[in-house]
Amino acid sequence: MEIGYARVSTAKQDLGRQLDALAVAGITKVFADKKSGATRDRPGLQGALDHARAGDVIVVHTLDRLGRTVRDTLNLMHELKGRGVGVRTLADPLPIDTSDPDSPMAQLAVVMLALFGEMERTYATERASHARAVATAHGRRTGRPSVVDPDKLEHAAMLREKGIPMREIVSKTGLARTTLYRHLPPRHDDKD
Repeated sequence: MEIGYARVSTAKQDLGRQLDALAVAGITKVFADKKSGATRDRPGLQGALDHARAGDVIVVHTLDRLGRTVRDTLNLMHELKGRGVGVRTLADPLPIDTSDPDSPMAQLAVVMLALFGEMERTYATERASHARAVATAHGRRTGRPSVVDPDKLEHAAMLREKGIPMREIVSKTGLARTTLYRHLPPRHDDKD
């Protein structure tokens, strides 16, 4: 029996592409998660693992849907191999089908794809970190846009210039202390 598994990292992401690919492949029993691959505590994955019996094959869109790191993915595949359960991917550049335990090419493809997936995540993290550092060095804010009311912030800045303590500014503007510290320039004589 072929058992489908689909995963996206956040609730905002869409499983549609993976589910469509599994349906086109004729997979009718599908488990899914909207949760990071950094944890094995995923109800959909656990359901697929519990459902799988010797001779079954777990089918995923790409290998990185099973785990986030090479170690996690290989450990899971090793566990499945020990139970006689194979893994097959639908869209990886190197086709993977470990339902034949004697296929050395399948094992090699698994290791290579898992390594490439982890390398790409590492590079993406490094690129994002570098971009944030460059933006900060040039005085640009990073992250989500501010939702602070500019009038309240202007009022808070005026109060701060008059020497009003931060706790009073918080109560008069309704803005959180952390928000005020993030948006107002530092004052060297702050004692609150």
